[in-house]
Amino acid sequence: MSKVYFAPARIKKWKYADSMPGKLEKLLNEINLLSFFEKDEWTAVKTHFGSEGAHRIVRPIFLRKVVDALKGVSAKPFVTDTVRIKGLDYLEVANQNGINHLSVGAPVVLADGLYGNDNIMVRAGDILGEIAIASVIHDVPAMFVCSHVKGHIQAGYGGAIKNVAMGGISSSHRKCGWKCGRGALHTIGEGKLIWDEAKCELCYQCEEICPLECIKFENELFAYSEDKCWRCGRCTRVCPAGALAMPGDDERFMHALAEAAKAVIGTFQPGKIIYINFLTEIQPECDCMPSADVPVIQDQGILVSDDIVSIEQATVDMLSNKKPLPQSAMDEYQSEPDDILFCLSRKPYKLQIDAAERLGLGSKQYKLVEIQEF
Repeated sequence: MSKVYFAPARIKKWKYADSMPGKLEKLLNEINLLSFFEKDEWTAVKTHFGSEGAHRIVRPIFLRKVVDALKGVSAKPFVTDTVRIKGLDYLEVANQNGINHLSVGAPVVLADGLYGNDNIMVRAGDILGEIAIASVIHDVPAMFVCSHVKGHIQAGYGGAIKNVAMGGISSSHRKCGWKCGRGALHTIGEGKLIWDEAKCELCYQCEEICPLECIKFENELFAYSEDKCWRCGRCTRVCPAGALAMPGDDERFMHALAEAAKAVIGTFQPGKIIYINFLTEIQPECDCMPSADVPVIQDQGILVSDDIVSIEQATVDMLSNKKPLPQSAMDEYQSEPDDILFCLSRKPYKLQIDAAERLGLGSKQYKLVEIQEF
């Protein structure tokens, strides 16, 4: 049974040791980093840089604490993410959101290069076949996965599995494009956008939100570049009239997500990855959207484990039966649901955790160790 260490968000004493950064320091001390990371070992601190307008990411102060802890055991950390928009633009977004060399105390790099196609093909499983893993994540010997827990347009829940799977896979490949990159995950096959002209209100939000400028309207007719499109699904999410759709299979998607996570994790030796889930500022949507809504669930705290399945199960257990926050996206629902994230997305997100356990990535059985016990 794996241990999942927990620091609650509530503070009961007005002193630094009881603050969230202070509690994170205690958690990092508790897990004995020397047993995971070696002197001078390059170590990726994998996070999500957010988007222009989406600022509720893992805060730079927390990334700095992870970097400092790694430096404390003489490892050589760097902060990284894979390209989600054009590379140079994404680095600027990271800087705007406070993630830079000065703030986090380590280099900030793109794991799959400025063009998002610097990757290595790896066998993933029966659903995905081969998938393009970002070369930096493929090659680096050790990794800290820092995940902001939230909802997600397709996964329903975005935590460590989503961060490793979608975040460790490149957006495209030099030869096979999106079909063996992140787009393959989004669509599980030859996904195509379907436009319903009768429903379209010509608001052009889909065109505005496309990160690659794939969508164009000519003479009030929708068109997009199938080859260029990464199948991120943002256009379908923002369409107020439901005029855009990208058909998919939710159950296969959850299994494919676990396959991709296994492919990424499989490039590391056992005992070389630690996972941190930040249950703070919990959003109804992913941090890749161009804005951040108010949180739908109150901050819960920070979880740390070396078992990706255990930390994910502990996270969803902690979020279950929580009351929705007022003046949030949950206001339109008349009753308080048992599962807020499912209520928002209608996605069977727990299947990704079940599939990850079946693939041998960890166990749903865990022991929660609260910081007060230290």
